[in-house]
Amino acid sequence: MKKLRSHLLVAFAFAAATALAAAPYPSKPLEIVVANNPGSGWDQAARMVNATLEKEKLYPQPMSVVNKPGGGGTVGFLYMQSQAKNDYELIPFSAPLIFKSIDTTLQGSYKDLTPLAGLTVDFECVVVRADSPYKTINDLFAAIKKDPTQVKMAGGSSPGSMDHVAFLKMAQAGGVDPTKVIYVAFSGGGEAMTTLLGGNVAFLCTGTGEAVPQLKAGTVRILGISSPSRRGGDLKDVPTVKEQGVDVTYEVWRGLFGAPGMSKEAQAYWAGTIKKMVATPTWKGFLDQFALGDGYMDQAAFAKFLDNEYATSKDLLTKIGLVR
Repeated sequence: MKKLRSHLLVAFAFAAATALAAAPYPSKPLEIVVANNPGSGWDQAARMVNATLEKEKLYPQPMSVVNKPGGGGTVGFLYMQSQAKNDYELIPFSAPLIFKSIDTTLQGSYKDLTPLAGLTVDFECVVVRADSPYKTINDLFAAIKKDPTQVKMAGGSSPGSMDHVAFLKMAQAGGVDPTKVIYVAFSGGGEAMTTLLGGNVAFLCTGTGEAVPQLKAGTVRILGISSPSRRGGDLKDVPTVKEQGVDVTYEVWRGLFGAPGMSKEAQAYWAGTIKKMVATPTWKGFLDQFALGDGYMDQAAFAKFLDNEYATSKDLLTKIGLVR
């Protein structure tokens, strides 16, 4: 009898394990990791994805957004590496993932993650407090040329990353020696904005996601935006940098990744689900709300885009002396 019971227990355990292994994807809760603080662009992207999947009933299991800030995205990246082959971990990233792959501060490469899709296109805004003496981008350039020590800049990414490089491109085109710009790096756009509002820096370069809420609140003024033409909505009155005589544009992409070694089944699921997601009224409403552009790319196009970004960014960072 004991032998029969033992055989039955083994059989039941095997059957349960087989059923679990055969469970179709998705069968578990989803965690969307943010490699930065609440209020950052990555946080915004993660919460847009979470809210849209939930409202449009595109993911049948529970979901959560978890912030793992630190090291300009490194902590979140390392966490994703530790979750290799876990099909239930997603993370949004943008240009810093490429920059940190180039300068080797990431302890890995963008190629370690599983690219799933491009999501949005954002632009960089040059932001000052509402009571700032600088009214145009050229006013700011003139002040930097006169005494750069009095015109410190804040950014929510590390030196040589997105916010920094975007402004350096503008400054150089505006006749400013980019090596003279004093850049103060913070761990996210939210922290950098708090520092600006506290009067500890003269200006900030950040994405529209961080700038628009403060613009609506009347606490800041945006001197210029890096888009090729004026944006709509809350940014309709903000001049582009280009229309102020500075011939520069700069796009900020954001995309979604899975953990290293994500299964083909999970990749196929997300390829179809993300395509459905970006076509929903909920997603389009978020794009309008935050003045974001549609940056959707399918998995193949996104992977090709990332390789091109790596090549062109490495060339730029080498030229300005931030990478050898």
